[in-house]
Amino acid sequence: MDKIVTGLFNDGYVPIMDGVTVTVRNYALWLRKKLGPTYVITPFVPNYKDTDPFPVIRFLSIPTIVRPPYRIGLPDLDIRLQFILKNRDFDIVHAHSPFAAGNLALRVAREKHIPIIATFHSKYRDDLSRAIAFKPIVDEQMKRIVEFFYNVDHVWVPQESVALTLREYGYKGPYDVVENGIDFEPPEDITQCWAQGAEYLRLPEEYFVGLYVGQHILEKNLEFLVRSLPAVMDALPNFRMVFVGKGYAKETLVDLARQLGISDRVIFHDVIYDRELLKAIYARADIFLFPSLYDNAPLVLREAAAMKTPAVLIKNSTAAEVIHDKRNGYLCSENMDDFAQTVINALSNREQHKRIADQAQKTLCRTWEDIAEEVAQRYRSILERWAR
Repeated sequence: MDKIVTGLFNDGYVPIMDGVTVTVRNYALWLRKKLGPTYVITPFVPNYKDTDPFPVIRFLSIPTIVRPPYRIGLPDLDIRLQFILKNRDFDIVHAHSPFAAGNLALRVAREKHIPIIATFHSKYRDDLSRAIAFKPIVDEQMKRIVEFFYNVDHVWVPQESVALTLREYGYKGPYDVVENGIDFEPPEDITQCWAQGAEYLRLPEEYFVGLYVGQHILEKNLEFLVRSLPAVMDALPNFRMVFVGKGYAKETLVDLARQLGISDRVIFHDVIYDRELLKAIYARADIFLFPSLYDNAPLVLREAAAMKTPAVLIKNSTAAEVIHDKRNGYLCSENMDDFAQTVINALSNREQHKRIADQAQKTLCRTWEDIAEEVAQRYRSILERWAR
């Protein structure tokens, strides 16, 4: 098979940045080079013009009240979309969400008699429980999500531990593990990136720098993180914390830092779309603080590792599956004192920390090009079996 036309469906995309957006964008960037025409199909975002080097097909959407800037897709009401998709000769479709975009992908697959893959990315029950107070409605939505994964032809998860969450939700069918990647080569020498990050943040060498990159939502245990910082700063007066991203809880976290008397030592930065600048900020950080119990397989953990910034995670969390304590990162209990002490101990032992940073880079980083090669091979194999 010379050329494969792929449709990637997701309920969020640039300028709404999260790990799934980054995944879909890198799938598209690399699969178009390895397989052929690749399309992203996703909800419309007002006042944004797509500039990607591949087609992005937008469909009708409305804003959400509980999770801005995310949008609720309404593909069934978009007459223009039906015409566009009817004239796209997809060979395979891949859903990265079980909601409107995922169900659209399923319908396209059945109408065109082509295979559909779905990747399970997120802890949807947590999202729904925050948005919907009535548990029976959440339970009904979870049944629909599980039914969606039963209806697709292939289910993928980004790491083995993520499948446990899918099993908890009620899905008992087969799945494959297909990892996520990072979109830059891990450099051996980060000196130049470090210097750029230090200059941008105005944090020269005498400061220890902690970093969090991601959505500012309470599900990611960020209140826990902020409350743990005073103890770190008492022990290490030259410690500074940098948050990069945005979300509904950002103002709450800013206020909390003010109440704790640490706002002069915490930087809250907006989303950074410039990947080279983000690399520099990862490089300048000494340690990546990620106490989330919500995340499945966070890309930011691997991006930080690529720039030799090892992470502190909560032991037994889904995200922590790839971390071996004091080998390629740090693990601690979900206790603020233990979390703070782990950070203090890590930064106080520079030789050990450097060894752990090196191991994080060696063990946690596969490029998206490498991942896309695996995905392309899997697509070809699926299509060969489908043809038979």
